Amino acid sequence: MKNINTLVEDIYDLFSEEHESKRSKEDIEKAAKKAGRNIANLLIKSLEERKEKRPATLRLSNVGKPKRQLWYQLTQAEGESTLKPYDYIKFMYGHMIEELVLFLAFVSGHSVTEQQKRVKIGGVTGHKDCKIDDVTVDVKSASAYAFKKFKEGTLSYDDPFGYISQLSAYAKANNEKEAAFLAIDKQSGEITLLPLHQMEFDDVETTIKDIKKSLENKEPPPKCYGDVPFNKSGNRQLAIGCRYCDYKRICWADANNGQGLRQFNYASGPVYLTQVTTVPNVEEVK
Repeated sequence: MKNINTLVEDIYDLFSEEHESKRSKEDIEKAAKKAGRNIANLLIKSLEERKEKRPATLRLSNVGKPKRQLWYQLTQAEGESTLKPYDYIKFMYGHMIEELVLFLAFVSGHSVTEQQKRVKIGGVTGHKDCKIDDVTVDVKSASAYAFKKFKEGTLSYDDPFGYISQLSAYAKANNEKEAAFLAIDKQSGEITLLPLHQMEFDDVETTIKDIKKSLENKEPPPKCYGDVPFNKSGNRQLAIGCRYCDYKRICWADANNGQGLRQFNYASGPVYLTQVTTVPNVEEVK
């Protein structure tokens, strides 16, 4: 039986001249057709979800998000999406790449089971990606910048999307002692495996209780992040964890002495200032 620790090496070996297939032609064809069906379903689901606009709910995939952001999202506050049409396309091919990785894992001789299995912990449900060689795995397609966190093992220090809480929940729901991220750089195709052991799991049960308790309050929890200096102008801007949040304008309505956020369009992209000491010499969005 294959061991997950050799997974990346075995996937790469599929493309070597000396590779000897661990699967029969029939098994590979069956797996390819299954991957194709899964991709088709993902594409259809992605388009349908955009049209339906279902109310947000607490799920294991979002329990790691900052509590204030979740409070706004789950109390149905009116948000302002910063996503562009091409962002949704990016998400779609990200899902396709993740399905490709699982296909390659199977073809390389590793067991891939429990795909999209429903799990529950603390009264909150979710669907984990799969198990590979009996280890719960969360597959992530990532930019080159984000991929480095998985490859270098720095995710625990910089996890703005709550990935560790998410994977911890999937593993703890079945009383498992280990799990792993399988990440792929969607630009280069490089793959890496980042194990997560029981001692590294987040206390998801307590987190869920805290989230549910915060939702009972009429006022949101404290701000997720403070603002930060913007160059040497004396101005201050949103921290990176706030810039792409749909609720930043509601959350920071008290910025600029009650005027709210001021948005300035630089060549590198929009900058949201919380305190303007020196007015930038670029377009301001009113």
